[in-house]
Amino acid sequence: MKILADQNMPLVEEFFSSFGEVTRFDGRAVSAEQVQTADVLLTRSITQVNQQLLETANKLKFVGTATIGVDHIDQAYLAKREIAFSSAPGCNAIAVAEYVISALYAYSQDRDVELRGKKLAIVGVGNIGACLQQKLAHSGIELILCDPVRAERGELNEHVDIDTALAQADFVTFHVPLVKSGAHQTKHLLNKERITKLKRGMLVINASRGDVIDNQALLEVKRAGQALELILDVWENEPNILTELMAHCLYTSVHIAGHTLEGKARGTQMLYQALCKTLGVAPTKQLSAFLPVPAVSQCQLNETFTERDYGRIVHMIYDIRRDNGLMRANIESQGFDVLRKQYPPRREFSTLNILSQPAHTQQLQQLGFQVEMNEE
Repeated sequence: MKILADQNMPLVEEFFSSFGEVTRFDGRAVSAEQVQTADVLLTRSITQVNQQLLETANKLKFVGTATIGVDHIDQAYLAKREIAFSSAPGCNAIAVAEYVISALYAYSQDRDVELRGKKLAIVGVGNIGACLQQKLAHSGIELILCDPVRAERGELNEHVDIDTALAQADFVTFHVPLVKSGAHQTKHLLNKERITKLKRGMLVINASRGDVIDNQALLEVKRAGQALELILDVWENEPNILTELMAHCLYTSVHIAGHTLEGKARGTQMLYQALCKTLGVAPTKQLSAFLPVPAVSQCQLNETFTERDYGRIVHMIYDIRRDNGLMRANIESQGFDVLRKQYPPRREFSTLNILSQPAHTQQLQQLGFQVEMNEE
């Protein structure tokens, strides 16, 4: 069996080599000729999987994308060809939620803003939005939930429409799929009209899809003097992004919000399990067997620990300002894709075990840390 896998997908050899030969490809440059003899195609979001790519791939039995989003996959064509397909919903939900939390605490520190008592609109309450909601449940931040699709399905007890949410919130973070048309279109969900109505000093975070925000309109209103705080991980027209917009952002990064070791590898594991199911074999490999020991795994809190120190604990594991610095220093010389490919290792909050005072245990556990109570 020939397995063709994106060069940026981790642990493919570890999970899939027992099925056959693994060959890597450049996700933006893969050709129909490369796919022609493949039995299995494993991809990420930058590869358009469609008839043009697969028309001569007569041996192809399975396509998997190690991503939540599937807008790059022509599922109708795969179904017509009877090619099995699987995505990885929720694989990086923890990672993206923790990216947003790191961003909020960095913003709090750098702008000297207290998070407790502020209002955060979560636009899109799927795997990622719901994970973020859960992690912030005891943070003291008031959460405003906006997801009309889930509200219509009866899957969301609370729902506020997008314009009301933007009017009420101090911060907004987007976690929607890219939908280019229809009643629930998300392309340019934050368009120029909505951008110009945002309250002065509002914090806008986008870690979903670049096209969810009209980047050109955002640049225009910022140049016109509108006071907004911007944190952008995703951009329109990646990798050829509007670099002029970077100067108007508080923090920037190269579409890596979901790129923890655990998040990326979890996607690979989910595709391995899906291929096992397709082939009718029992999965025998576990992610825990392949992950390295984290550099920082334990800490102890003393009695002087305060609300402000939550950010310091978060940033022990991941500080968004590292990635902001890497992008600003290297985007011109190395380019978007190279920075994304060479992204340094990052771990999730769960890799840190904290010996905590009882008063802080609940919030730390909710954020995702492993916590033991210090009763002394």
